[in-house]
Amino acid sequence: MSSLYLDHNATTPMLPEVAAAMAECYSTGLANPASLHHAGRRARQRLEQAREDVARMLGANLGSQRTPDHLIFTSGGTEANNLAVCGFASAAETTRAPPHEAVISSIEHPSVAQPAGQLERRGWRVHRLRVNRDGIVNVDHFRELLNERTRFVSVMLGNNETGVLQPVREMAVLCRDARIAMHTDAAQVAGKLPLDFRNLAVHAMTVAAHKFHGPVGIGALLVRHDVQIEPQLLGGFQQTGLRPGTESVAMAVGIQAALGEWERHAATRAEGMRRLRDQLEAAILAGYPRLVVNGRNAQRLPGTSNLAFVGLDRQQLFLALDLAGVCCSTGSACASGSSESSPVLRAMGLPPEVVHSSLRFSLGATTTEAEIDESVQRILEVCHKMAGSRATA
Repeated sequence: MSSLYLDHNATTPMLPEVAAAMAECYSTGLANPASLHHAGRRARQRLEQAREDVARMLGANLGSQRTPDHLIFTSGGTEANNLAVCGFASAAETTRAPPHEAVISSIEHPSVAQPAGQLERRGWRVHRLRVNRDGIVNVDHFRELLNERTRFVSVMLGNNETGVLQPVREMAVLCRDARIAMHTDAAQVAGKLPLDFRNLAVHAMTVAAHKFHGPVGIGALLVRHDVQIEPQLLGGFQQTGLRPGTESVAMAVGIQAALGEWERHAATRAEGMRRLRDQLEAAILAGYPRLVVNGRNAQRLPGTSNLAFVGLDRQQLFLALDLAGVCCSTGSACASGSSESSPVLRAMGLPPEVVHSSLRFSLGATTTEAEIDESVQRILEVCHKMAGSRATA
C-alpha cells in the first residue's frame, strides 16, 4: 500500500531544486566563512548573498544605511523562537527594573509557550491572550493586557494546528505605539503565503526552512534595527555575537533556494493548496456528515485542515489511518507522543466531543489531486469501519 503524506505542517519533503543547490554548494568544498584567507572570503560572500536574498524575499532590508534589519540564521524555528523570547527577556532584565510582564497567545507553539513558562519561574508575569471559537486572538483583550510593565509580546502569525491566521499587524501597531517589542512565529506562513516583514510592523519574526520544502536544520530570526536582544549562546563573534558558531553555507543556500522556489511559484502554489484543501474537506464531509472543520469561519493557511470526526476517538482514528497508509497528525509534531488533547483546541473553547476527535491534515507544494482523492477514500473507509464497530459494540 502506498503512503499518502498529509503532514506537511510537521515537515515538508525537500524539493529537487533545493537539494541540487545544496549539493553544488557542498561539492565546491567551501571553507569556513569566518576565515580571513581567500577561501574563507569566498565562502563568506556566498553566505551573505544567501542572507540578503532570504531577507529580501521575506520583506526585510539588510542594506538600508540608516535602518538595516538583521537576519540571524539558526538551527530551526525552535531556536529562533527561543532566541526571540529569551533574548527579549534578557535584554529587558538588563535595562529595565522589575516587575516584568509579557503577553503571548494561548495557542502558541511549544517553542514559545515553554520558554514563557520558564520566564514565569524567573519571576515574570506572563499573560495568555484569549482566542475565540474560531481560534482568532481577542484584540480587545490584548489592549487590556498591555501596560507600562509589558516588556515584549509574542503572537504567532498562522497556527500550526488549525491554520488560522492572526491579526498580527494590528497588534504590532499597538506595540509600536507603546514602544513594546513584538515577535511573531511565522514558521507555518513562510513559503505558503506572501510575507512582508516591514509591512507586518513586528520587531522580530521566525521562519523555518523545512516547513517550505527546504532542509531540516536551518531557520532564521529577522530582527528590526532598533531592537535589543541578548544572545542565548556564547563563544563566538559570528552573526554579531547574537548567534555564535560556524555558519553552514550549504544550509543557507538551501533556505535561499527553497524561498526562491516559493517566489517563482507563489500564486499557483497557494491557490493549488487551497483548492485541494477545500476538496479534501468537502469530500470527507459528504461521506461523514458529523465532520466539523475547526476554524472554518476564519482566514486560514491554504493547506491546513483541522478536522473533528465527531463520534470517533482521535488516537484510535490516527492509528487506523496510519495502518491505512495516511500520514496525518494529532497536533503539533513537537508535542507528538503526548496523549493529552490539543491545548489549542481547548483554548478555543470547543466541546469535548470535538477536541477528542480532531486530527490535522496538512498539504504542501508536492501534494497532488490524485493523492487527495485516494486519501478521502481511505479516510472514509476507516471512519465507516470504526463507526460501524462502535454501533455494534
